[in-house]
Parts: sequence; C-alpha cells; structure tokens
Amino acid sequence: MVEDIEQHIYVLARRYNGVYLINNEKKQKLLNADTDIDTDMLLDVDEAEELMEGFFREFSVARGGFNIKIYYPDEPFSWNLFKKSAPVPVPVPDFTISMLIESAKAGKWLYD
Repeated sequence: MVEDIEQHIYVLARRYNGVYLINNEKKQKLLNADTDIDTDMLLDVDEAEELMEGFFREFSVARGGFNIKIYYPDEPFSWNLFKKSAPVPVPVPDFTISMLIESAKAGKWLYD
C-alpha cells in the first residue's frame, strides 16, 4: 500500500514535470523523493497550486494550514525605478515530493 501511494504521487507529479530536448529526443526529468517542486521541477506558483489541488483531492489529504505563499512568497517590489541593485533572495523552505508522500501517508498536510 505504501509503495502504491509513492508511485501514485510520482504519477501525479509527472503530469506537471517539464520535458526537455536532448539530441532532438524528448526526455522527462527524473523525479525522486528529494526533488524540489519549485527549484528542480521549475513550477511557477500557478502550476504548483494546480499540482497541490490535485494532490489534496486525489489522496484525500486534509489541507490543514497549507499555504502556497510559504513556498512561493511574493517578490519584494520597489517603486524606485533607478535602483539597480540585485533583489535580496527570500529564503523559502523546502517543497519536495517526499513532503507529498509523507503527508499522503498521514492523510493530512504535515508541514504547516
């Protein structure tokens, strides 16, 4: 049963995982438990929200305090058009496939 949950999570994640070309051959990026949804899969906030909506629905996982803004915070905005400095990176917590696997096993989002 546990392996079924893990495999089903990977099937769900692959629907949103990008495809890239190498030597004119399409290949899908490999996924594992440590794959980060925002930095490795390169999902934008809308794609990540769609993935998570499907996750909560398909696995009947209670959302709890899940908030996509924790993993995709708003970028700071400056009205100063002449400011040339690089934006300060905003630290965000990991957002990995293993988090989905563990939450699906528990039946609730474990990472509030």
